[in-house]
Amino acid sequence: MRIARFSIDGNVAFGAVEGDRPDELVLDIIKGIPFADFELSGTKVPLNKVRLLPPVLPNKVVAFGRNYAEHARELGNEVPDAPFAFFKPSTSVIGSGDEIAYPSFSQELHHEAELAVVIGRMCREVPRERVKDVILGYTCANDVTARDVQRREKQWARAKGFDTSCPLGPWVETDLDASDLTIQLTVNGQQRQLGRTSEMIHPVEDLIVNISEAMTLLPGDVILTGTPAGVGPLNVGDEVAVTIEGIGTLTNKVVKRG
Repeated sequence: MRIARFSIDGNVAFGAVEGDRPDELVLDIIKGIPFADFELSGTKVPLNKVRLLPPVLPNKVVAFGRNYAEHARELGNEVPDAPFAFFKPSTSVIGSGDEIAYPSFSQELHHEAELAVVIGRMCREVPRERVKDVILGYTCANDVTARDVQRREKQWARAKGFDTSCPLGPWVETDLDASDLTIQLTVNGQQRQLGRTSEMIHPVEDLIVNISEAMTLLPGDVILTGTPAGVGPLNVGDEVAVTIEGIGTLTNKVVKRG
């Protein structure tokens, strides 16, 4: 099931996305929230009549860096022996179609296409064999990074945590084997990144085991799983799109920060 979060006539709701052709997609409005038992209402609205929102509002976004060997090497970094985590605040999250605001304190903004895991229920110290039980589904992400600030400041809070630096969407796909999916990113229609989730150094299961050893994960929390090689610059006016096999396409435009 594809679960979207959207607004219509000033109201916010979740809906199940139905249909195959992009111009014929409809939303069957969900009674309740997708983190508990829910029913479909049978009330349907065309997707093109609503505004898509970030598919979840996470309490926290836990991101894992350097989880693809070629990406680590392209930036001159060693491949870490263990998962390497950092955080992006909830205020960094935007949805598909929202604008990425180029931060005024950076002159080198980069894109990073990533598979995002959405947590479905509260959990802690999750054993590897139970990881699938705590996952609601998967969505597309762009770990937008102020690369010059990352290099200069060493720690990554401002470089990766600024407002609009975490586009997510367009929806959550709940029925998906995420072990070997194509990840692609384009800028203005030109391919910049192309990889597969099977190239991860540490797969999804290991990442969730690792972070849940340290902290409680809550429904709606998001885990970013790293980016394949090919990261590069974004400029004001660019349209950047992340497409992941079996999920869909997350599209955002870069604008000057007002």
